[in-house]
Amino acid sequence: MKNGVKSSNSRGKNKPARKRLQPFDRERLIVEAAVRFFAEHGFEGQTRKLAASLGITQPLLYRYFPSKEALIERVYQEVFIGWWNPDWETWLERHEQPAADRLSRFYKDYARILLAPDYFKLFILSGLKGLAFNTRHIENLRKRIFPRVVETLRRAYKMPSCQKVPATETEIELVWGLHAAILNLGVRRWIHGLPLPSDLDKDIETKVQAFLNGVPHVIQEQARLKKQTKFRKQADFVPALKRFQHQGLTLGRNLSIER
Repeated sequence: MKNGVKSSNSRGKNKPARKRLQPFDRERLIVEAAVRFFAEHGFEGQTRKLAASLGITQPLLYRYFPSKEALIERVYQEVFIGWWNPDWETWLERHEQPAADRLSRFYKDYARILLAPDYFKLFILSGLKGLAFNTRHIENLRKRIFPRVVETLRRAYKMPSCQKVPATETEIELVWGLHAAILNLGVRRWIHGLPLPSDLDKDIETKVQAFLNGVPHVIQEQARLKKQTKFRKQADFVPALKRFQHQGLTLGRNLSIER
């Protein structure tokens, strides 16, 4: 030090050396930061600011992800695919266990992921932005979860399996109702700023029980009304057919007389 001023050499000696990360670790760091960054700032957030928050340059970030779109796609893979639990389908198919236990187990675990702030915010923001995150995630639910929930319901109430009678639109909509009730917990917490139920597991169990108690009666009533309508149509068709046959016979006789 000379005249109270540090020389460049002394500054270099006292400055801690930055740890050099391996490419895999650097990429992992960028992805984790991007999840938090886009959840907080939306997908309009600039990669320049993301890079600055990481203490790296934007060109270095683009060495790992050549475009913002590529980074956003990686965020999707990290959050919506990486957090998907492959055991969910197995849990729902364990038909030897009570339906309430299987559905409660699935929705408790699903809620743990759905209600995580980064996951929920990215889910909502991607829908508002028109990205395919929501569409692809919901398609996964419709193909891999909803039919299994319907099958669980049918077996519990001794109705024909989905292999014999495919899930109806009404049944899928009713499953959507249960799913939306779980989703609404996230809306309450992360959009309206309201607290979650004090006992979240108990609240989910109650929602599942209400679903199991109410939905079968709705489905059975719909089936009864559909069957009733079919019989009514058949009942209306027979007299009409007889009238048509009678008119045909009458016309035939009149033509014979004229000849």
